[in-house]
Amino acid sequence: MSNPPVIAAVDGSDHSLRALEWARTAALSRGTGLLVAHVLPDVSQLYAGRRSSLHDPNEPERFADPVGDYVRGVLEAAPELPREVRYEALEGSVPEALRVIAAEAAPTMLVMGSRGRGGFATLLLGSNSRAVATTATCPVVVVPHADRDAPRADAPGGAPGTDPPGTDPPGTDPPGTDPHGAGASAGRVVLGLHAAETPEDVLLFAFAEAAARGTTVQVVSAYAVPPGPTLIVDSPFQVIPPEALADDGDAVPAEREMLRSQTQRLAPLRTRYPDVPVEQAAVPGDAAGRLVDASRTAALVVVGRHHPRRRSLLMGSVANAVLQHAHGPVAVVPALHPDEDA
Repeated sequence: MSNPPVIAAVDGSDHSLRALEWARTAALSRGTGLLVAHVLPDVSQLYAGRRSSLHDPNEPERFADPVGDYVRGVLEAAPELPREVRYEALEGSVPEALRVIAAEAAPTMLVMGSRGRGGFATLLLGSNSRAVATTATCPVVVVPHADRDAPRADAPGGAPGTDPPGTDPPGTDPPGTDPHGAGASAGRVVLGLHAAETPEDVLLFAFAEAAARGTTVQVVSAYAVPPGPTLIVDSPFQVIPPEALADDGDAVPAEREMLRSQTQRLAPLRTRYPDVPVEQAAVPGDAAGRLVDASRTAALVVVGRHHPRRRSLLMGSVANAVLQHAHGPVAVVPALHPDEDA
């Protein structure tokens, strides 16, 4: 594949097939190839090892690979395929095998489901998804399972006549809902930004994805709320276009300063992607909660993995919380050029 491909990690489960479909459309929108990777089951790995060690020509070369066969059938039924599709059957543990192929293929992104075949059904995020998102050398998009989709009136479990706040047409939200919450993020790429710390690679990924999708980047940053006698909890955030950032705006000083820090940090990206609309939002306190809320309707939520100057294998608290609770796809982007951000 001449251009960096999109890797889809599959295991044949419904969760991984959702990720495969997301990866297929991402490869189409970016005009690149699709690399479908899956780790062979233990029995197939044992057979391959036995045949290799015995050097027995009478043993058939091809071993059972039901996942690979099934996934090929699923893709053949798709309405459109990327210009090049390649399949890789991997050996070893799932996290390590995916880390290796990601390092070798240098993909645009690696896409996987939030949960595989194993584990407990109640887990929000599987151990393999967490391990790959924490350590991979490329952006990792985790697509949640269907149970985490935001409920709608026409979906099982949705209350009749109700939708999540922000998904109704303007002016029809019931009293007490957030008119600038999830609905304000509909179809957008939502970027969680710490103006002073988020690596440039995270911003570049968000803008490139928005450009490929022909949509808006909505930038969300949080500012600290000093303790005081009155604390407004869960107040709505206002999405603000750049031209609205006037000196005499209505924003509180901390919010106004955060918005100006955003504007300064985003200036090079606006120059590089002049056709990508940008919306800015500053929220008090909890950035993770706002990003999770935005994930109900966003096309993608993009977060950095951790502080670029902390060489830790631990994921940052915001990225971890969003991965655990998001209702839609989340991209966890490492510092791809850490020396430049250090």
